[in-house]
Order: sequence, then structure tokens, then C-alpha cells
Amino acid sequence: MRRICRLKRWTSALWELFFPHCCAVCGRSLALSEEGICLYCLCQLPRINYIDFSANEVAKRFWGRVDVERALSFFRYEKGSDFDKIFFQIKYHGATRLGVTMGKMMAEELVRKGFFVGIDYLIPIPLHPKRMKQRGYNQSECIAQGLSEVTKIPICTSLVKRAVANETQTHKNAMERWENVAHVFQLSAPPSLMAGKHLLLIDDVLTTGATISSCALVLQAIPHIQISVLTLATVQ
Repeated sequence: MRRICRLKRWTSALWELFFPHCCAVCGRSLALSEEGICLYCLCQLPRINYIDFSANEVAKRFWGRVDVERALSFFRYEKGSDFDKIFFQIKYHGATRLGVTMGKMMAEELVRKGFFVGIDYLIPIPLHPKRMKQRGYNQSECIAQGLSEVTKIPICTSLVKRAVANETQTHKNAMERWENVAHVFQLSAPPSLMAGKHLLLIDDVLTTGATISSCALVLQAIPHIQISVLTLATVQ
């Protein structure tokens, strides 16, 4: 057994020598014990440490728009910062494993805070089939996969669909974002199947909250539903 473990370490070290895994933030080669992000950058990650899950700055973005039980983002997003590279790689460079890794990191910290208590299903914000075909994956599903691996909460991707291929939100102002995602989601399963459940909506970045709110409003047609929100980062 020791020989097998030693051989695995040697094989991993040899693989890293010729095909080094690099930190998504600073670009340096990762140690064998590191995954996705080096320890230094992980410590520098601008985390959001809200204790109140229902009345923090993230949750307030949904007040008066949609009923949300709890809402949280893992860290603060600042365009052009080194940490912006995480999303650039996940969203546009096919770094699906990085998305899973970030989901796991987020879950491991939030489990200790009790954030997932009572959650029945993880619901990644869906992509339109056309966008899904172009990209080949849904970054929100990758994050949800990492969350599920740690929390053991199942992922449901068949409850809601993106029925309208709306334009990208990237260069739109707040009002344009809300108009762009209005009525783009539809339930794709009978509401009775999720009656009384607590659903956690998962997305990569929260900006105005327009996309998540649009999806949540559709889900509120389900009897006695509870909805919470979790994103990898939020723009502040």
C-alpha cells in the first residue's frame, strides 16, 4: 500500500513537472495539496462574512422584488482585479473543474455557518439551449456540482428552463438588465413536484439581481415554495 501511495505521489509530481497546474489568480504552479487557487491567493480572496443570511447587502437586492429566505455571496467581485480571472476562465475558457473547485471551497466554509440547513435542492440558473450548445457547459451547474459534492444536496436542472435567448447582460445598465431578463424563464415540470420545498438558486456573479429575480418569480408559482440564493461573487 505504501509503495502504491509513493508511486502515486511520484506520478503526480512528474505530471506536474511537464503539465503544471497553475493558480487561476496569480498564475504560479500549484503545489500538490492546492487545487484551483494557491494558498496565498485563497487567503487574499475578498470574502463576504455576513452572519445574517436574510438581511445582508446581498439579500437586500431582492427586497420588494421577490421573496427570498436567505441570500449570500462568497466574495466581492471587482472587474479588472486579479480575482476577475476566476470568472473569465470559468465562463469563457472552459475551466469547468475550476468552477467545481470554487463550489467546493464555498460549501466547505458555509456548511460550518449553517447556511445549507433545510435546503432540499440546488437549482443552477439555466442557460438557453443555444447558449449551452455554444459554450458546451453551464458554469452555474459546475459551481452547483462542487456544492453538492460537499453538502450532498441534490441538483435539479429539470425544474425551470430559459425559454428566451436574451442578449448578454455584460454591457447593460441596471434598467436594461431588468428589461433584458423579464419573462425569459419558464417552469418545465409540474409545480406540484416541488410543493413545499426549499430551493437554493445558484449563479456565478450577482450584479443587480435581475436574472435571479426573474427566475425566482417563476418558481414562486410553486405552492408553499421557499427560495434562497447563493452566488460565487457579488458586484459591490
